[in-house]
Amino acid sequence: MTDSGLTQEPTFEEYVERRPRGLVGRFFQTTAQILGLFYGWVYWHVQEQRAQGRSWTLVVLCLRIYLFFGWLFVDKNLVKRPFAVQFRVRLERMGPTYIKLGQILSLREDLLPKSLTDELKSLLSELPAVPFDRFKALVEDDLGRPLAAMFAWVAPTPLGSASLAQSHRARLHGHDEVVLKVLKPGVRETIKTDTRLLRLLGRSLQPFLARYQPMQLIDEFARYTLLEVDLRNEANNAEIFAANFKDQPDVHFPMIYRAFSNRDVLCMEYFAGKMPSAQTVEALTPAEKTRVLDLGVGAIIDMIFRDGFFHADLHPGNLIILDDGAVGFIDLGMVGRFDSETQKRMMYYYYALASGDAAAAARQLAALADAGKGSDIDGFRQAVEDLNRRWLRTPTFHEFSVGQLVLQSVAQAGKYRIRYPGEIILMVKALVTVEGVGNLLEPGVNITEVSVKHIRKILIRQYNVLNIAKDILLVLPELLDVLQRSPLVLSQGLRYMESSFKSKRQGPLTDVIGTVFAIGLLLAAAIMAAGNVHWIVWGGLILIAFSVAVIERVRR
Repeated sequence: MTDSGLTQEPTFEEYVERRPRGLVGRFFQTTAQILGLFYGWVYWHVQEQRAQGRSWTLVVLCLRIYLFFGWLFVDKNLVKRPFAVQFRVRLERMGPTYIKLGQILSLREDLLPKSLTDELKSLLSELPAVPFDRFKALVEDDLGRPLAAMFAWVAPTPLGSASLAQSHRARLHGHDEVVLKVLKPGVRETIKTDTRLLRLLGRSLQPFLARYQPMQLIDEFARYTLLEVDLRNEANNAEIFAANFKDQPDVHFPMIYRAFSNRDVLCMEYFAGKMPSAQTVEALTPAEKTRVLDLGVGAIIDMIFRDGFFHADLHPGNLIILDDGAVGFIDLGMVGRFDSETQKRMMYYYYALASGDAAAAARQLAALADAGKGSDIDGFRQAVEDLNRRWLRTPTFHEFSVGQLVLQSVAQAGKYRIRYPGEIILMVKALVTVEGVGNLLEPGVNITEVSVKHIRKILIRQYNVLNIAKDILLVLPELLDVLQRSPLVLSQGLRYMESSFKSKRQGPLTDVIGTVFAIGLLLAAAIMAAGNVHWIVWGGLILIAFSVAVIERVRR
């Protein structure tokens, strides 16, 4: 096995292990870094203004006074470095929660300066690493066995070091090449403290920004982040993804070695390949670029719209272009899930965008909205339709990306007092990543054009006659069970239909009995439909109700 791409030995700063701070200490630590970052921005803004001959304007004079009084309290060496470097270093100092924010921002070349996004890309896998001796101790403590008893060899230099964990290559005694991922010490406690602070912030903002639901947004972020610091969740996710893509041999997810995995340690299959970068792409032929782009986009589309179970922490460091031209996905700790209704609506929305139907896309997105008091659904739908039409004029990565479109569309929700499921933002993150990687492979790519054929395959598969027949067979036991449990309703309906033609009206209520009975059947069907009972079951009740209504009409 060749050790290309991923096996180069980068140099890492040493991870300084400190005792996790409490709530108050963490608050002051975070605030200090934010104020330091603001000071650094002011410093470079003043330098730019002075270079342009604006040293003595009123605003610049005020800022210079601010810099003078703050100079004694800042890290002078850091302040003098380029602002992009300051931003990256401040995020690193604030810890794993904010590093993850920087990883997302590193993808937004359509919104942020390239100098900033280039600097933030080093947050993907080049963060300070735990020394090797400490790494070995962490593995042995969590698995309860000596390292030599489990592994024939472990590389002393990390493959990568990210915000929550670091990974090393290793080899089992059975000669399987694996990756050993270990949670960094103190990370779990820091994440818990940060999420408590964020939840307090959300409660403080809720009375003033209720229309934007800050408590709900922060609670969702906290829930996902806390799941990510238990590596057993990542192991479960990897096995679910592998099962979903078992019929797609060119899309890979790492096999998990459960015997050597636990809460803080994850042992998984090693992928020989390279992360997508400008250098990696230059080495690919045009045909290979097209294949990788199609596989990556197709995999994301299938995750979101076919399975409703998708990678929610996707960035270029989590994608691997394998040596045989296939693609692999790693770092599966954070996933998004769509229920069947949201999954269907989002697929129709995306397909309408890809087909150029701005009005239909707006209708589908509006149908997902959670309307509350004072909501203006019609106004929201019109605003989104106008936004869609703007996007259709220049639907490319640099002009107006689809990720930017969805983000701006959902951002309109606050203005019109409606809310959306948090999973939609996670979906946007996946789309933003695949757009960014697609732009490396094919600059200026229109990702919806690439993905439309994959959406069509899902639609064809969903409405294929054979698949519908399979669904009927799957639900047949449920239907029979409902029929068995409802003999009274069915027999009463049949007796009613049988006697309706034989009897004459006998009282003042005779005219409404059939109508009431039909309405009752329709209500029962509606309840079943809302409870996700298969359409064959509630469809049968609707058919009986319709038959009763027809008989009533004939009798009259």
